[in-house]
Amino acid sequence: MPKNSFFPILAVSFLLASLPACSVNVKKDANGKEQQVDINTVAAGIHVNTEVDASETGLPVYPGAQLKPEAKDHDNNRANVDLSGFGFGLKVVALDYLSDDPPSKIIAFYSGKLAKYGKVLECHTSSDLDLNVDMHDKSDSKSNELTCEGSSGNNVELKVGKKDDQHVVSVKPSGKGAEFSLVFVRTHGKGADI
Repeated sequence: MPKNSFFPILAVSFLLASLPACSVNVKKDANGKEQQVDINTVAAGIHVNTEVDASETGLPVYPGAQLKPEAKDHDNNRANVDLSGFGFGLKVVALDYLSDDPPSKIIAFYSGKLAKYGKVLECHTSSDLDLNVDMHDKSDSKSNELTCEGSSGNNVELKVGKKDDQHVVSVKPSGKGAEFSLVFVRTHGKGADI
């Protein structure tokens, strides 16, 4: 997962924690590491869980792939984040994996698995995962279409769905194998449920 991918969510969580009538609940695993954080206020809530199963993305794990190890900066490389408040909501489930297989095999595997959700968009980019998320007016269906942000590069993003309900697999070369991320994103604006 890109290092800055949850920065806006963390900024909102600090803002929420500073509001009156706020509750913060932190659950730790057996090693004392934070596993789940829940922040609730009268206006909004954020819930982050680092114990995530790939099935929560709606996709299987590529055969033989391993969860990417935690980085030295304690970047867990997996999270289930729910952010909600009056008139908005965001759910992101993301996991990072490593495989000894080349990117082409992983791309072929997930192109088939993603097809059950609709037409798969294959984007080529030189940057890390870039989610195109929008909490728009659903009556404007054209603005809800997924698009490719880049047109060249060694990294491939497979996308399916709409900006407010999407499945993404991001694949990039890593040594003789590949790194890949499984991501599910759902947003809502006024009057909808996540």
